[in-house]
Amino acid sequence: MTTQEIIAKLWNLCNVLRDDGITYHQYVTELTYILFLKMAKETGAEKDIPEKWRWDTLAARSGLELKSHYRALLDALGSEGQGIVRQIYAGASTNIDEPKNLEKIIKTIDELDWFSARQEGLGSLYEGLLEKNANEKKSGAGQYFTPRVLIDVMTRLTAPRPGERCNDPACGTFGFMIAAFQYVKDHTDDLFTLTAEQADFEVKEAFTGCELVRDTHRLALMNAMLHGLESPITLGDTLSEIGKSMKNYDVVLTNPPFGTKRGGERAARDDFTYPTSNKQLNFLQHIYRSLRAGGRAAVVLPDNVLFADGDGEKIRCDLMDKCRLHTILRLPTGIFYAQGVKTNVLFFTRGRTDRDNTDEVWFYDLRTNMPSFGKTHPLAKEDFAGFEAAYTAADRGAVSDERWSRFTREEIREKGNTLDLGLMRDASLEDDTPIDPAESAETAARSLEEAAALLRDVAASLRAMEVR
Repeated sequence: MTTQEIIAKLWNLCNVLRDDGITYHQYVTELTYILFLKMAKETGAEKDIPEKWRWDTLAARSGLELKSHYRALLDALGSEGQGIVRQIYAGASTNIDEPKNLEKIIKTIDELDWFSARQEGLGSLYEGLLEKNANEKKSGAGQYFTPRVLIDVMTRLTAPRPGERCNDPACGTFGFMIAAFQYVKDHTDDLFTLTAEQADFEVKEAFTGCELVRDTHRLALMNAMLHGLESPITLGDTLSEIGKSMKNYDVVLTNPPFGTKRGGERAARDDFTYPTSNKQLNFLQHIYRSLRAGGRAAVVLPDNVLFADGDGEKIRCDLMDKCRLHTILRLPTGIFYAQGVKTNVLFFTRGRTDRDNTDEVWFYDLRTNMPSFGKTHPLAKEDFAGFEAAYTAADRGAVSDERWSRFTREEIREKGNTLDLGLMRDASLEDDTPIDPAESAETAARSLEEAAALLRDVAASLRAMEVR
């Protein structure tokens, strides 16, 4: 049985729970509680789980006894467990009311071909479930899951190295950091053999994150563990006081949440130069401040960050002063988040000083005149080939690609420090017929007159109805 077949079988179990009113996201969380015990047994990592709460004691029960034991297990591991066990089960509760449903899930998991799953990688299996959850619109989990192909592009171009400290301040299910870990592993054997101390650093310290939502934090811990990482993943809000200690990173890879701060949310950081209610602007400030000199970042941000005035302009100027903002990728519309949300990836490097680090910014337009991406046409590695070629070119100016353009810092300053630049002309809006300005103005005036006449007719009709 392949990993994809196992994923499909596990995902289909969600149908069993519909009568209990369980959502897709709740199901993945519930699966995490159960899979953790099974995978601990399969990998010989049950030492941190008390014997009475291990997989075999759970699988041996049925009916009401099983339901009672499972509830007690969640409570015990969340309050008495050690290390990652306690973190994963902290505050855990079950939404499964029907004992037969719980029994069916446990029995199905117990009968799966775990030898094949281990051969292909338990981490890949679990990440497949997370991706299924993210792609299911009803789950609401898309906000936590960046498309794998985009994560890989950002990771490749940022190129984390052994010994570097990498961070995601809004880590979701930890996808960026797992990709960074995999990139370092794939590019280490050709460089040198890590010492035991260096290998320990990679597994335990090099890749860190922070996640605000408790259930998503559990998924991140599980995902990291199944990929061989013992990474510190903080449960908390980077934009609160917790974030002050997150600094001196070599690499930051992230897709922070979009939106504005609402009343009643956590206290804001008091160390930002330009405090604002705009979360993505605050995350941007945090990210470039968290980099050490020479540190690199690739960050997904919405269009409004590129053109917001007031504090938005000040933050962009501060970014371009403190960092060399060298590349902005204009992403296709609606590849994640709500359909229609326009996003970009900003690539920048922290300067040695805090002034005048940006002299030019290169833009790549992957948005205009592009096909509509979605389930029927998912974003693929090949879609980024032109961008990667331009990004990595020894002489960027010699690249011949209509999507690739350059603006100097002075040109950006003259445009009011906007970064909403580099988009091509939309072919769908083009018309071969030359436009006569006078005729265009006349047509517009006529349209306004016709609209006004229509409104007068509607008003007259309404008055007539009132008379009747």
